[in-house]
Amino acid sequence: MSLLLEGKRAFVTGGTRGIGAAICEVFAREGADVAFNYQSRDDLAEQVLAKIKAHGRRGLAFKVSVTDRVGMKRVTRELVEAWGGIDILVNNAAINRGDNFATTTDRAWDEVINTNVNSLFAVTKPIYKQMIRQRRGTILNITSIAAIRALPTSVHYATSKAAMIGFTKCLSREAAAFGITVNAIAAGIFDTELAHTLPARLLEMHDFWVSRGRLGRPEELAEYAAFMVSDRNSFMNGEIVIIDGGAVT
Repeated sequence: MSLLLEGKRAFVTGGTRGIGAAICEVFAREGADVAFNYQSRDDLAEQVLAKIKAHGRRGLAFKVSVTDRVGMKRVTRELVEAWGGIDILVNNAAINRGDNFATTTDRAWDEVINTNVNSLFAVTKPIYKQMIRQRRGTILNITSIAAIRALPTSVHYATSKAAMIGFTKCLSREAAAFGITVNAIAAGIFDTELAHTLPARLLEMHDFWVSRGRLGRPEELAEYAAFMVSDRNSFMNGEIVIIDGGAVT
């Protein structure tokens, strides 16, 4: 069987939970060596590494924050030394806080924007620069339908995910000159820890709101992500693909 990502080298942010963990496993199954970062849970990192290696692929885990610019430069340098380069970057790590805008604290706003937006610079820039040197690569950003539709979610979260769409579209123009593509998936509500930070009323109405009648499974998004970063998807650039179970617009 021909594998979608055979011989590719991928880095996934937030690789120990939910969508990130699913992406790591599916990418490895499709033939990629997979590295990822994580924040705190060493036990979860070991579990993901075991799944990657069970598919016969190389795996590396880095305990470093996505907002740590110096740390992410070090991670990129170590990956290039170990594997010779990075072909795929998935910006997946994100947080949300169940706040109303009127009661959102300065700390909560800064925490969400720093993690979800500033991390795009900290993570992407060093990896993008090495992709420029090798004249190839693909970047996939995991954004949200909260950036597109007026959902009853937190304003700071929706703002951060809208910023990711602008980041995707603008960088895709610059990156194309170097043989690099940049696309995004606007995810609906998937069965992850992040989803359960959403208001209870939104989760209660979700099954009626989407035609599939349920939350998405992380592996369902990961399967499509594998195609999006593969060589078979060679002509897509600067696009935002919605995967939300057929939500009513």
